[in-house]
Amino acid sequence: MKRFILASLLPLAFAESVAPLGTYTPLERKHWAFQPHANPAVPSFQTPEDRNWARNPIDAFILAKLQKEGMRPAPPAAKEALLRRVSMDLTGLPPTPAEIRAFLADGSAKAYEHVVDRLLASPRYGERWGQHWLDVARFSETDGFEYDAHRNGAWRFRDWVIASLNSDKPYNEFILEQLAGDEIAANDQAKQSAAGFQRLGPLRKNAGNQEVASSRNEVLTEMTNAVGSSFLGVTLGCARCHDHKFDPIRQSDYYRIQGYFAATWEKDVDLATPAERDAWNKLSAKTTKEIRTLKEEMKGKMGSELADLEKKMEDLNDQLPPPPPALFTVENKFDKVSPINLLPRGDYSKPGDKVGMRPLGVLLPDGTAEKTSLENPRTKLAEWITDVANPLPSRVMVNRLWLGHFGRGLVATPNDFGRMGEKPSHPDLLDYLANQFIAGGWKMKPMHKMLVMSNTYRQSSHSPNEKVADEQDPENKLLWHFGRRRLEAEEMRDAMLAASGLLNTKMGGAGVIVPVEKDLINLLYKPSQWTVAADKTEHDRRSVYLIAKRNLRLPFMEVFDAPDLQSSCARREASTHAPQALELMNGELSNRLAEALAARITKEAGPDRSKQLSLAYLLTAGREPKPKERELALAYLNGSNSMREFALTLLNLNAFLYLE
Repeated sequence: MKRFILASLLPLAFAESVAPLGTYTPLERKHWAFQPHANPAVPSFQTPEDRNWARNPIDAFILAKLQKEGMRPAPPAAKEALLRRVSMDLTGLPPTPAEIRAFLADGSAKAYEHVVDRLLASPRYGERWGQHWLDVARFSETDGFEYDAHRNGAWRFRDWVIASLNSDKPYNEFILEQLAGDEIAANDQAKQSAAGFQRLGPLRKNAGNQEVASSRNEVLTEMTNAVGSSFLGVTLGCARCHDHKFDPIRQSDYYRIQGYFAATWEKDVDLATPAERDAWNKLSAKTTKEIRTLKEEMKGKMGSELADLEKKMEDLNDQLPPPPPALFTVENKFDKVSPINLLPRGDYSKPGDKVGMRPLGVLLPDGTAEKTSLENPRTKLAEWITDVANPLPSRVMVNRLWLGHFGRGLVATPNDFGRMGEKPSHPDLLDYLANQFIAGGWKMKPMHKMLVMSNTYRQSSHSPNEKVADEQDPENKLLWHFGRRRLEAEEMRDAMLAASGLLNTKMGGAGVIVPVEKDLINLLYKPSQWTVAADKTEHDRRSVYLIAKRNLRLPFMEVFDAPDLQSSCARREASTHAPQALELMNGELSNRLAEALAARITKEAGPDRSKQLSLAYLLTAGREPKPKERELALAYLNGSNSMREFALTLLNLNAFLYLE
C-alpha cells in the first residue's frame, strides 16, 4: 500500500496563513503512538504444529511472542463455549437451542466460519457494537446537571450508529459524518443526526442566557475533548489549561483544534408535518402566550424577583405538550463565530492570544501554518483525522475492536495512547492490523472476522500449563489463553430476556422508559421526566434502546458497571460486590424473567425432567448440563422446590454470567 509522508502532505492543506508556532523535540516526536505505522513481516515457524496453529497472521504474531517467553497457547475451546462466546461478542445475545444443536451437528471445516458470517450479517450485530461506540461517544438523551432536560430527537444518533455498523460503513466515513455530517450533506437527515455527536456531552443549562461566555466555553470544551478521546486516543483535554504535563500536546494545540468548532452551534430541525405542527400549536397556544408574556416581564429583573419568575417559567414549560419530532444536530453560524483564544488555566474571563485552526503540532513539521478559512471547518478536521498518514485513528479503532473481543486492548488504555497510557503489548501486531484496516477500506466487519477466526480467539479459557503461565503472565497480556469475562450489564439483561422468551427485537425509536422505584424518580429535578412507556412489551426491548438518562441510571445497569454517561467510557470495568448478588436474587427484573423462563421451560419441554433440564441449560449456559449438574438439578426439582426457583438459580450461575 502506498504510504504518504505526513510532513509533506499536511502543509498543503493547512498553509493559508503563518503564525508563530512552537517546536517539538525529536524525543517528543519519538513516542510510539506518533510514529508512522511500521510494516512488520508476519512471523513464520519451523514445525508443522506451529504452522497449523498459526491459522492467520494474528496467530503468528501471538505465537511468536509466546515462544519468545517460553510459553504455549491453550487448547481449543469446546464448541459450545466457542459458539456462546462469539454469539455474545458479535451480537450481544446467546445462541438459541436450535443454533447450538445445528452447530454441534455440523462437522464441516466451514461450520464455525458460517456461524461468524451469519452473526456479522445479523441486525443484532449493530445493536451490540453500537453500544460500544455509544460508550465512547458518551451518548445520552438528556443534558445532565441539575435540570437533566430530555433532548428531543437525540435517539436518532443512536439509531444512526446502529444502522452504520450494520451496513459496514467505512470507519473514515463514520468519523466524517459525526464531525461534519451537516456540512457534507445539509439535507440528509441521517448525516445530520450523525453530527449530533458534537452535542452529546453534558450541558449545563441556566435559567437565563445560554450564549454567555461561560456556557459557550463549556460547550466548546466538550466538543474538543471528544475529538481527542474518541478518534485520536489522546488526552487532549489535559492541555486545556496549560501545556500537557506528559504528552507533546501544547495548550495552543488544544485551542487550535477547538477552532474548528468556533462556528458550530446547536440546531433542532423541525420534522413535524403541517398537521402535527397545527395540533401542537393548538395544544400549546395558551401556555406559549403566557411564556412570551413572562419573558418580557423578566427583562431587567434581578435577585429573588427574577428567581420567582424563573420558577414560573419552569412550571409553564412543564405544561407544554411533548415537542413535535425533530433532528438533534448542529450547524455553522458564520455570523456568530466564537473567538478562540488561549485561556490561561482555562479561565474564559482572561483570554490570551487568539489562535486559528490547526491539527496537533507533534504530527506536523515545525512551522506549519494555521488555517483561517471558515469554509467547512469540521470537514477539514475530519479529513486530517482520517488521512492515511495520521497514525492514530486506525490504531485506536483496531485496538477498540480487539478490546471488544479479548477483554483487553493491545493497548490497555484505549483512550490514552500517550506516555501515561500503557504501551502496546504487541506493537507489531497493532500496526499490522491498522495497516490491514486501512487497506481494506476502513471496513470493520472484515476486521471482526479476522479476529474471531483466529486460533488466538478460539482458545480455551483454561490451559494445562495454567499454574506456571499464570505466574509468568497473570494479566494474560500475551494471550496464552482466552480471558474469561463477565457479561456486561446490557448483555446480561438481554440474555435474560432472550432466555425467558420475552425479548422484544423491535429496532429504533425514542428511548424506552421502564418502571423503577418511586424513590428514584422523586430524586429527579422534575419527576414528570420519567413517564413509563404504556406498552409493557416495550419494557422488554434490548437494553441499547432504553432511555439513556444521566440523572437516573437503571439500578440493574448501574450495579453491573454501566457507565455514568458523563464522559467517554473507553473500557467497561467488571467489579464484584454484594449488591450484584442481591440484584440477581431479589431484583424485580431477575425474578420476573425467572418466572417467564420457568414457564417457557415447562411449556416447550413438557413434563419430562430430563428434557426440561436440557432446555434450561441450553437457554442459559449454552450447553447441556454436565452429569453432576443434572444430578443436583434433578434432586432440587424433585424436592419441594419450584421450577421458578430453579430458573432464578440458573440466572445466577457463573455459566450464565460469564463467557468461558
